[in-house]
Amino acid sequence: MAFRDRLRGLSVLDTTAGLIALVAVGGVLWSPKLSNTFAKANGSVKSVQIMVDVRRVSAADPEALVQEALASGRASIIIRNQPAGSVKLIRVDDINRVLVAVQPDGSVVTAPDPNRATVGTLNARFVLKGDATVSKSGVVLAGTKLKVGIPVELEGELYRLNGTVSGLKVQ
Repeated sequence: MAFRDRLRGLSVLDTTAGLIALVAVGGVLWSPKLSNTFAKANGSVKSVQIMVDVRRVSAADPEALVQEALASGRASIIIRNQPAGSVKLIRVDDINRVLVAVQPDGSVVTAPDPNRATVGTLNARFVLKGDATVSKSGVVLAGTKLKVGIPVELEGELYRLNGTVSGLKVQ
């Protein structure tokens, strides 16, 4: 009986204040920063190396574009049109095709494509590093699953490149 009397004694302001306090506590417990802290503490956030292949991008000076990207050291990554933050740019590998010719004696000779200098296209593999949540279902970067074959965009100060994830290494 005493419990019912206490409930009747609560005013609308008391009830509202209690609800606000509960929402505030819930917000603190479910905040992204705190979630990331818990994820790092229990080991589900790990360093991940991401390889993104960019092919047939028209560029007046592909070498200068690569040098500018390397000089900045970071790139913003967009996965499925969702911004996923900034990742560290480790290196850019040349993945231009090479010409292969079999000689009459059976030996194989390779040479770089001579059209590469005149066409002005960029074919490169961007090797990136970032922190991602690793679970049984795969790698999750900024709330978006990241798998080989997923189209991504890399953005820097002077470029925005469309590419495809070609490799993931959890470290």
